[in-house]
Amino acid sequence: MSSITDKHNQPDNKGRCQEDKTCAYLPSPEQIARSTRRLSNRERLRTFLQIFKKDDRVLIVIVADPDSMASAYAIKRLLGRRVEDIVIAHQNEIMRVNNIAMMELLKIPMQRLRSIKKESFTKFILMDSQPTHHPDLAAITYSAVIDHHPATEGWIAKFIDIRPEYGATSTMAFEYLKASKIKPSVALATSLFYGIKSDTQNFTKKATQSDILCFQYIFKGINQQLLNKIETSDIRRSELKYLRLAFDGIKVSKHRIYSHIEKVTNPDILVVVADFLTHVHDVGWVIVSGVYGDKLVVIFRCDGYKKDAGKLAARVFGEIGPAGGHKESARAEVPLKNLPDAIIQKFTTSTLQRMILKHLK
Repeated sequence: MSSITDKHNQPDNKGRCQEDKTCAYLPSPEQIARSTRRLSNRERLRTFLQIFKKDDRVLIVIVADPDSMASAYAIKRLLGRRVEDIVIAHQNEIMRVNNIAMMELLKIPMQRLRSIKKESFTKFILMDSQPTHHPDLAAITYSAVIDHHPATEGWIAKFIDIRPEYGATSTMAFEYLKASKIKPSVALATSLFYGIKSDTQNFTKKATQSDILCFQYIFKGINQQLLNKIETSDIRRSELKYLRLAFDGIKVSKHRIYSHIEKVTNPDILVVVADFLTHVHDVGWVIVSGVYGDKLVVIFRCDGYKKDAGKLAARVFGEIGPAGGHKESARAEVPLKNLPDAIIQKFTTSTLQRMILKHLK
């Protein structure tokens, strides 16, 4: 597989040769990924390691979430003694308390991508994402891309391992470790375990036998207390006031809970509140809203049985802002400028309830 692009000059991130502009027909990411999938785990590992030299300085780029942090941490361990230096850089701001807890408790070393001097690195790896997913990612030419999302077009890398059938990139990263006979440390095992658990939503979403086997294999090596702390770290002390505001504003009608929390400093608190309210017995719908910056953010939760949160979100808000999601969970982010001034100035839980009721069948 490594010979696919060896006969060309190193391609840029658009799939073009940097020097020889006549070799315009390089294989697509999907074509390279298909050839990688045909390899055994050992062959895949060997092909991946062939890219790197002892004097390389490697930057692993991620959009930070549990799966990407864990898989990057694993590849850092894999390459740690094979290259001169290896750094993990995240493109996004880490706001979710669970993710901050994971990074701090498991001591995952990361830096913000915008603070990195990219010219000081010789090789770049993109984990759990693809260049087309964000302009900041597309600005870099990667030596390797490892991901479990469906392959996109318009970019190229020397090594591409994309397996959309997998539930988590953490499983793929673990297979690299196992093929190289590296036993994960307690911190690394815990991070991979949480990465798989998070991205598969406790195996209620798409997963393969490989995800299950990995999950079972590393269970004996995790720290359960650290995992529990990470999973239950949802709220900052400064955000406790939002719980009170949510409870004060609650309206319950026909097995539905509504609550508007006004202005929030972090939209993730709306998710925390909505998920908490789903624990209330005999409630089929939970709809929580708040204003974050210049947007009205609305979180939808339901049991998914003869209900569809994604469709409801799209019906209510789809014409005035991004809205949609899954059957059990959905989200809308509506620019305030798209709402009438009268509604913006006096938006309450009752306002939210009226907007929803117009579209509930």
